[in-house]
Amino acid sequence: MSIEKARAHLAQFGAEGRVLEFPVSSATVELAAEAVGCEPARIAKTLSFRVGDGVILIVAAGDVKIDNPRYKARFGCKARMLPFEEVEPETGHAVGGVCPFGVNANVTVYLDESLHRFETVFPACGSSNSAIELTIPELEQFSGYTAWVDVCKGWRT
Repeated sequence: MSIEKARAHLAQFGAEGRVLEFPVSSATVELAAEAVGCEPARIAKTLSFRVGDGVILIVAAGDVKIDNPRYKARFGCKARMLPFEEVEPETGHAVGGVCPFGVNANVTVYLDESLHRFETVFPACGSSNSAIELTIPELEQFSGYTAWVDVCKGWRT
């Protein structure tokens, strides 16, 4: 199970015991916010994209959408999310539980600037009923991210 992959990854930071598992689904931003008890924006959703021959994950605030011109300027191609059936084999996690922890070796993780508004955020942990509360520095460390990017819209005032 991919929650076990995420938990094993988090264990190297001593954070595996902080994984929250819910009796209800947290597979969408809205469901995760309900399960956690926070505003949807604090859910750190993980979006999977094809870039050339590779796969990238962008972890972004729950209230944003990809800004296509910004995405293209940053990655040099149109934003193409992975089709449903490719998500698990390509990332190591199924739709609803995709997270930046315990991903396949060829996956590159980026963090979106939209997350900087919050002291803590709640990314999933590999299943459709899990999350973990992390500070932004913890998210940086635990995700093994490559870079911060600014590819989302809908959060600036």
